[in-house]
Amino acid sequence: MTSGEDSDSTGIIVAAMSGDGHYYVLADETMKASPQQWAEKAVFTFEAHKADRIIAETNNGGDLVLHLLQQVNPNVPVKKVTASRGKAVRAEPIAALYEQGRVHHVGYFGQLEDEMCEWEPGVTDKSPDRMDALVWALTDLSENSAVMNYLSALAVFCPNCKIPLPKSTILCPSCQTPIGEPRAFPLNITNS
Repeated sequence: MTSGEDSDSTGIIVAAMSGDGHYYVLADETMKASPQQWAEKAVFTFEAHKADRIIAETNNGGDLVLHLLQQVNPNVPVKKVTASRGKAVRAEPIAALYEQGRVHHVGYFGQLEDEMCEWEPGVTDKSPDRMDALVWALTDLSENSAVMNYLSALAVFCPNCKIPLPKSTILCPSCQTPIGEPRAFPLNITNS
């Protein structure tokens, strides 16, 4: 909400999803600017990419964030999100998508990629603004996708690493987290 030399940047990331469950990072328009300037940039980017909506984290600024965006364009669809978990926890499901080879960068995003590689939870002092915007965008796409809804009907998701697993899974093969309650398997008893 400030634009001073020591202020954080405003993460502005454009992401998309294809019908086969793959995700694409299309632009990184992150900037350090006044609230009016980043709101104008976000709306301009939204319009230039013909996006469906803007995802706006409102932990710092609350409804002021929505108000600024709607001052620039009152018709822009904005989905408000609030961080209730730490950045590392929010990023885990997105990291799993990267590990599965389902996220693709369309172009070169050096600053974003450096931030993704260098940020260490609890160690790095600087906020990962670009990465955080990326996580919010990909989370929104993956949680609301038809592919994820279809997978949810066929599978259970590991509560730790979030990968989809067959419904009969008792222990995640990736992280060894127990999945649901242990099941008793029926015995086949025949009289002879």
